[in-house]
Amino acid sequence: MNTRTLIAGAVVAAFSLVSIPAMANDVFINQWGFGHAAGGVQTGWNNTIGVHQNGWWNASTSEQYGNNNTAAVGQDGWNNDAQTWQNGNNNAAGVGQFGSNHTTILTQDGNGNIAAGVQVGNGCGATVNQAGSGNVAAFVQTCP
Repeated sequence: MNTRTLIAGAVVAAFSLVSIPAMANDVFINQWGFGHAAGGVQTGWNNTIGVHQNGWWNASTSEQYGNNNTAAVGQDGWNNDAQTWQNGNNNAAGVGQFGSNHTTILTQDGNGNIAAGVQVGNGCGATVNQAGSGNVAAFVQTCP
C-alpha cells in the first residue's frame, strides 16, 4: 500500500467519525413578524428546543443541561418573554402565550419532570420551579 492511499484512508476515516453524531441535539426556530429574539444552550445529548414566534418583539431563551430534554415555546402576539431552564434528564417544558406582555419562567432541576402553561390576554406572569423527579405542573391564565 502506498503512502497516498494510507493518508487518504486515514483522512476519510477521521472525517467519518466527526461528521456523524450518534445522539445529536436539535433546535427548531420559526419566526414571523418583527423584532423577535430566540436563543439557547444545550449540553448533553438528544435534547430538543422548538420555538414558534408570530407577531412583534417576542423573546425566548431555553437552556438544557442533561439528556433527553424537550422545551417547546409558542408565542403569538406582542412583547412576550418565555424562558425555560432544564438540568437533568427526560424533562419536558412547554409554554404557549397568546396576546401581549406575558412572561413565563419554567425551571426544572431533576429527572422526568413536566411543566406546561398557557397565557391569554395581556400582562400575565407565571413562574414554575420544579426540583426533584417526577413532578408535573400545569397552568392556564387569562389576564385582562
